[in-house]
Order: sequence, then C-alpha cells, then structure tokens
Amino acid sequence: MSGCKQGLPIPLRLTPALFCVRPLVDMVTQASPYLFEATGKRFYFKNVAILIPEKWKTKPEYMRPKLETYKNADVLVAEPNPPGNDDPYTEQMGNCGEKGERIHFTPDFITGKKLPQYGPQDITGKNVIKKCQGGSCVTKSCKVDRVTGLFEKGCEFLPDREQTEKASIMFSPSVNSVVEFCTEKNHNKEAPNLQNQRCNLRSTWEVISGSEDFKKTTPMTTPPPKPTFSLLQIGQRIVCLVLDKSGSMKSGDRLKRMNQAGKLFLLQTVEQGSWVGMVMFDSAAQVQSELVQINGGAKRDALIRKLPTAASGGTSICSGLRSAFTVIRKKYPTDGAEIVLLTDGEDTSISTCFTEVKQSRAIIHTVALGPDAAKELEELSKMTGGLQTYASDQAQNNGLIDAFGALSSGNGAVSQRSIQLESTGVTLQASQWMNGTVIVDSTVGNDTLFLITWTIQPPQILLWDPSGKKQGGFVVDTDTKMAYLPIPGTAKVGIWNYSLQASSQTLTLTVTTRASSATLPPVTVTSKMNKDKGKFPSPMVVYAKVHQGALPILGASVTALIESAKGKTVTLELLDNGAGADATKDDGIYSRYFTAYDTNGRYSVKVRALGGVNAARRRVMPQQNGAMYIPGWIENGEVKWNPPRPEMNKNDLQGKQVCFSRTSSGGSFVASNVPKAPIPDLFPPCQITDLKAKLQGDNRINLTWTAPGDDYDYGRAYKYIIGISTSILDLRDKFNESVQVNTTNLIPKEANSEEVFVFKPESIPFENGTDLFIAVQAVDKVNLMSEISNIARVSLFIPPQTPPETPSPSLPCPEINVNSTIPGIHILKIMWKWLGELQLSVALG
Repeated sequence: MSGCKQGLPIPLRLTPALFCVRPLVDMVTQASPYLFEATGKRFYFKNVAILIPEKWKTKPEYMRPKLETYKNADVLVAEPNPPGNDDPYTEQMGNCGEKGERIHFTPDFITGKKLPQYGPQDITGKNVIKKCQGGSCVTKSCKVDRVTGLFEKGCEFLPDREQTEKASIMFSPSVNSVVEFCTEKNHNKEAPNLQNQRCNLRSTWEVISGSEDFKKTTPMTTPPPKPTFSLLQIGQRIVCLVLDKSGSMKSGDRLKRMNQAGKLFLLQTVEQGSWVGMVMFDSAAQVQSELVQINGGAKRDALIRKLPTAASGGTSICSGLRSAFTVIRKKYPTDGAEIVLLTDGEDTSISTCFTEVKQSRAIIHTVALGPDAAKELEELSKMTGGLQTYASDQAQNNGLIDAFGALSSGNGAVSQRSIQLESTGVTLQASQWMNGTVIVDSTVGNDTLFLITWTIQPPQILLWDPSGKKQGGFVVDTDTKMAYLPIPGTAKVGIWNYSLQASSQTLTLTVTTRASSATLPPVTVTSKMNKDKGKFPSPMVVYAKVHQGALPILGASVTALIESAKGKTVTLELLDNGAGADATKDDGIYSRYFTAYDTNGRYSVKVRALGGVNAARRRVMPQQNGAMYIPGWIENGEVKWNPPRPEMNKNDLQGKQVCFSRTSSGGSFVASNVPKAPIPDLFPPCQITDLKAKLQGDNRINLTWTAPGDDYDYGRAYKYIIGISTSILDLRDKFNESVQVNTTNLIPKEANSEEVFVFKPESIPFENGTDLFIAVQAVDKVNLMSEISNIARVSLFIPPQTPPETPSPSLPCPEINVNSTIPGIHILKIMWKWLGELQLSVALG
C-alpha cells in the first residue's frame, strides 16, 4: 500500500497487438469499488492512463503521453517469458511496506483465460491425488502416513468453488466472498509464509494502516466516482538539450567534457527517428538548433557542430528552460517532451519557473556538474519524473559521459535503446598503458561505438577484435579531445582487447552498443537508489537489476561505485543473497546498504556488472510475490482439474551460462545532516532476515543465517544474542525477557558469511509436541543493536512406534474433508501441520 494515494493514477504498459483495451478498462473499473470497500472507504482508482504502443494503429481518441512512460509504469502487460508462465506478480526490490516497482500481468490473465488457475488456495475443500496409468487418470482421496502425519507425495488441496469466508484478499482475491484483508485479529502469525517472515508477523491490514498514505486519509462518506481512462499513444521522441555555457564552465575543462558527453548522446544514445533541438544559456538563452529529426549521420553531425565552443557570463536556468519550451512548441506540444538540462552554476531564481515547468508537462532530466550546481536542480527532475544525475570534476570517473549515456528513451523498444558495455578511466604517469577487455555477448552488437577521451593530447590507441584483428579508422577530434570508432554491422561476439598509451594525463574509454536482434532480449542492467535524499545516519540502499528480458541473471559480479561531492569513491559489492538490504534471493536484483557518508551534498552512483563462469540466466523465474497456481476446484462435489502448470525442472532453475559486461548510471542522491570528520559510529548491524532452524538429533537445534556487519551489512558484528520462547508473540514483543542461549563460543563472522550454530535448549521445556520459537539479535562494538531477526520455528515430534503388521481386511481410506465449519484461518494452520510447509505467495507493498 505504500505509495498508493487517494484517487491513484495508474499508467499501464501494453504490448502491441495482443488484445483490445476493453478487458483492462473492465478490470480496473470493477476493482475500484472493491479496493474502496477493502480499504475502509479510503482508496480508489480515479485516473488511469493506458499507454498504447507506437506500432498500434492511430485513433482520434489517442492522446500524446505527458509524464507517463513505460519505464515508470505501475502495471505492465506483456507476453509471458517463458511461454505458458502466466503468473501475475509484483516486482519488489525493497522490504515490507515499501512501494513495489510494478505489477506484471500477461494478456491471457487480463482477458480471463487463466482465472480458474489463479483463484483461492484456502478456506474449504478436499485433499485429493490424481493417479494416471495407461492414458487414464483417476482421482482419489489422499492417504495419511500414520507415523509422520503427512499426506502422501502428490497430494493436492482443491478448494470448493463456493466459499463464505471474507478474508484474505492478499491470499485469495478471486473468491467472490473474499472482500477483506487479514487483520491483527484473524491473521495467522504462526504460518510459515513470507508475510510473517518479512513483515514481523504483521497482517496485511497492519502494514497498510501503518503507511504514510493511509495516515493522511480519512474514510469517505460518499461512494467513489468511476475511474477516468486516458488512452495515450507513444509517439516520436522529442528532446531538447539545454546546456550551460556560463563562465564557470571554463573551470576543470568542464566545457570540453560537456561537449564530449553531448557528442556521445548525439552520435549514439539518441534513437533514430527522434526530434532533437538545442539551447545554450548563460545569463540569457540562445537557440542553437530548432527541432530536427535524426534520420542519418548528417543530421547528427550538424547538431554536434552546434555544441557551444566558448564559456562566459552568468547562469539563468529558467531562461534556458523557457527557450526550450519555445523550441518544442514550434513543432509539438511540450506534453511528454524531454529536456536534458546541464548546469554547473548556482542560480537563486530557479524556483521562479517551477510553475511553468509543471504546466509544460515536459520531462526534465538534470545533470549537475561540479559541487556548486544549483541546489534546487533536483526539484525539476522530481516534479517531472526525469532522471537526476551528478558528475564531479574527477574526469577519470567518466561521470558526465555516464550521465548522458543513461538518457535513452523511456518509451522506445528495448532493442533500440543504447546499452553501455564499458565505462572506465585512469590517470596515467610517464608513458604508461591503460589495458583492458570488453565483452560483446550474443545479445548485443549492433551500432557499437568505442569512444576515448583525453585531457592533454591524443594517446596511442590499439584495439583488437575477438579474432585478433587490429581495428583502425578512429575519428579523432582534437578540439573536443576525443576519438571514436563505429563498428560496422554487428560487432563480433567475444572479448575485445584495447591498449591506450599516454603520459601524465587522464584517459577514459566508453563502449556503447544496441541489441543484436529485435526478437532476442539483450542482457540489461538498471540501477537505482531507494531514495533521492539521504539523511545521516539513515542508510541508503543501492539496487541493480540484472536481467535478460523477464529472466534474472544469477551469479554475476556486481559492484557499485558511489562518489561524493568531495571526490571520494566507495566501491560496494552488491549481492543477491536474500540478506541485509537484499529482499529476495536469486531474483536477479543485487542490493547493498551504503553508510560511508563523508560530506553533505550530491553523490553519484554507477554500477558495473560482469558475467563469467559463475553467471547464468535462469530459464524460469519462480515468483515469490505473486498469485499461487490452483491445480483444480471442487464444484458441486465433483473434482475439476485445471490444465497442468508448466513444469519447472532443475535445468530451468540452473539456467544457461552467460558472459557479458555492462555499466549503468544509478543517478544521484543528496545527503544531509552529515557531521564533520571524524564521522561517529551510529550505524547498527542490519537485521537478520533469513534465520532458519531445524532439529539435529533428538534434542539439539541447528540454526543458520547470513552474518550481518558492524555497520548494517559491512564489517563484522561484535556478538549475537539468541532468544527462545514457546510463544511467538512474547518473543517478538518481549525479546529481552526471553530465555537466552549461551553464545560465549559464537564469534561473529564477516558480513554476508554463513553462520551455523548448534545448541541444546535449556531452562525451557522441550518435549514431544513442543513448538519452540527462536530469534537472533546482533550487537556491534559500541553496543548498537540490530532489529530482532525473523522468527524461526522448530517442532519436536516423536512418531509413535509402528505396530507390527498383521493381516486385516481391506478398508477404504477415510475421506479427509476440510469443511466450512472450520474458520479459514485455522484451516491454514491445520494444512501446515499436515503438510509440514505451506508456501504462500504474497504480493507485498
């Protein structure tokens, strides 16, 4: 619920030529009053924007998008990948209560073709098994093992078609009777599901009512209006560069570096068919180029020649923006147009054009260059949905080129977007070499460009393709201090080697490309921070999503380089281990906490991902934040099986090895409240979120978890406190009063290592039938304590002695019928007792 607002507008992404828009309209129209009642008459869908693909036939009712883009859509509708996997799910980078990235639907799900397979999984029904032999199948009641108390392998729970229970929406939303979320009163806190593990045993309603959005609302006294739908069709991209040429741009070779980045954008980043204009400004604005359509190299070269060559004067950002609006309006409305604004200067009057910016409905991407760029710059990106970036004066970090390289279209096809394979730099001393490799994998290679920059004089440039053939023909621009080589056709797959030699200067190398095919999704890396602003000592979280289409890339080496306004760079290894800042293991989203603040101001973020012998593309994406598949139904006492779900085998999970290299700009954030050095230690260890417990022998308990650090997930904690209780709520709410395990010999390992600890419960009864709950707390060297871990559970069950086998008459197995006289929440508990583990898929957030 976090991020949901009263009268919430939801942009939806559609995939071309799959189905008409009507099913979407019907679905949202029906969902709005349902949401309204379920949230205590607080929330409903007011405005819904549906993005129509550019390739669809144009209709008079289709309008041009304003701030809506595919990249920031809340709901995406696309063909399943792999085919047949129609599971609806929520993409969730953060933790419980945080806003998810987006919801994923497939066309068959939207049109209702998969409704029977994604209905309820609780309430009432029967436990049955389908046994097939010789082409015929028979359905029987499940047998129960009298020793273990578990059902036989292959047993399925099939719900009754007609139900009476009202909860819970997050578990079984398609049951007609279900109209409520689980509350504190009826939530099963002992169920071994993700809701309890991630949300500290809280019900969905507790999470919702604790959100800031909920706290700002009160129940309405009148019914909500029906949603208003806007059909928006993606058109040609419209971009206007607004570039600072004030006197401060002379400092640190900033004008040259701006032109290097601008040249890369015009040469390669901006897509074919786009309309591009250019404005430069100092204390006043000057139009360098009206909108021209990029339809070949001549138009790109003509725009490059318009880049400013001299710096002087003051800084008037609003003058530049107003001129850009004028340039765009000569040909198109400003709705949905993009402005790339770069400045290095202070401007106290920037807020005077905020109203005009909002009214324009243009998207403004901001590039702050150097430590003195206007403090209000990020407000322009925030109010328009644009990207905010920061580049320091450290040329070797290549920040300016990275910022412009990230500005590919938010609405264009993935196959047309520019992809950065490499971005690196170094300051060389006398006649030193800068050597390295770049991997071109099979998913990319079209429109590949190698670009080198320098600060004093051209270096010696050597480049070899994977076959060992030396490449020549670099275009050298001594005025802009750069050289570039476009690779004709599709670049050869494999390892490209380069060697650059220079003396006493800084060199950078950037390699960009595009997908090798319109039908084969490229490996992509997208990165972001959890917030635009960080206030010390609150940590920031950096995320990197490494995928090929919808499939995650596992085992990649992913690092984040975070540079402060002082020029200090911190390197973080990002992890996909389901611990610390990482919410879900093996989902292709790599995460890490950032606590290494050293000053107030802007910080830039860059992510590097490498795939080698340990990296693999998972062929199937098992969704944890999605709807559970229903194998069948009980209707009028008759078993009706649904079509079998596509099977997931071990090979699908292991995936195929993939080698690649990628770099990606993660934008920037602004830090505040950072004290002067020495920075005090105010960061506790992070919460342990993957604690597991199992019995070892008759009376010992084996615990495993991922080690936290001294500062969140960095360093080494000082000690652990382990508490045990027979009451799950007492352990959560009164951890300090729980029975504590002796951990004298438990020495914490380095963060992100696996911890294993075996102990025998003492000072607490642990006998047959006992449920024991365990939690762990980490403590650092200055006695700062982590939050209590997720709560693990072990149950001591001593099976009865098996009676000797004696001949007996054959009797039918008694039918086990979970009927409607048992409340649904208790059925969940019973099912867990029988099955040992009931996996519940919950869309959190």
